[in-house]
Amino acid sequence: MPAIQDLAPAICQPDDFMPTPAEYHKLNFKIPQEAADYSECSDFAIAAIRGIMEDSIKSGNNKILINTNLKLGLPMENINKVAGPFVEAWAVQAFSEVAADEQNRWHLINVEAKERLYKADVILQFKKQRKIGESVTAEVDVKATAEDIKGSGKSPNITSYERIRSAYIEDPDYLFVILSLKHRVYSTRDAKTKMMNGVMEVVGHNAYDLKFLSSADISYNPALGTGQLQVRDIHYVTTKRRSTWEFCKLLDEKYMNSSRRSFGQWLAMAKKSGWIKTDDTPKD
Repeated sequence: MPAIQDLAPAICQPDDFMPTPAEYHKLNFKIPQEAADYSECSDFAIAAIRGIMEDSIKSGNNKILINTNLKLGLPMENINKVAGPFVEAWAVQAFSEVAADEQNRWHLINVEAKERLYKADVILQFKKQRKIGESVTAEVDVKATAEDIKGSGKSPNITSYERIRSAYIEDPDYLFVILSLKHRVYSTRDAKTKMMNGVMEVVGHNAYDLKFLSSADISYNPALGTGQLQVRDIHYVTTKRRSTWEFCKLLDEKYMNSSRRSFGQWLAMAKKSGWIKTDDTPKD
């Protein structure tokens, strides 16, 4: 099996930054400062997540059995609509089985499945010796895509703009991972009952640190609430190393360059969410 460092992402491309209003640059921002070893910790967690998924698939522990009383089998044309919760539950189980082994090679020590409305689906904690602390925590958002349905899950919603922007202010070392799991579904007939049972099989995976996705791969959909971040094509992404503050500014640019958003709306949100200092007096 490959070592953790061999699985870390290394594809990079420059960001295409768009201009923001002059008033934006005069504000007194709360500027997050991540730890010096953030990138190292991100690579460590991403590589471990990829490695666990790869081991689960290669070992044959990648099938979800769906027992039904349907003589004609599962409705394959719509199966992608219900696949998400199944695949998410499979991923949580795979992580939990690894964590149950205290000597596991990925140093995974804790797994916590989250409620439906939380930002992520599962929180993973890895043991890692650092200058400050001895662990790395990653919040993982599981996205399912169908291998045999064109366009399935290609551009998923990730999370609310306001929610994720605030998360990076509250914790500059916040590590939000997008785990993409590709699956296929087929039916088998039970020899005794003659009923058709479904098999959902996870066949591919990839994982990315949201903060390191290139600007071109992140899109902003203003249709819901404060807007949703999306990945343009989850199967083909490139990455760029950046600081937490650089990512916050990138998110702000995505918001303000939407035709349905204004600087005034952003400023009201920034004050409410505490992104700028309480006196919010423009700098000289």
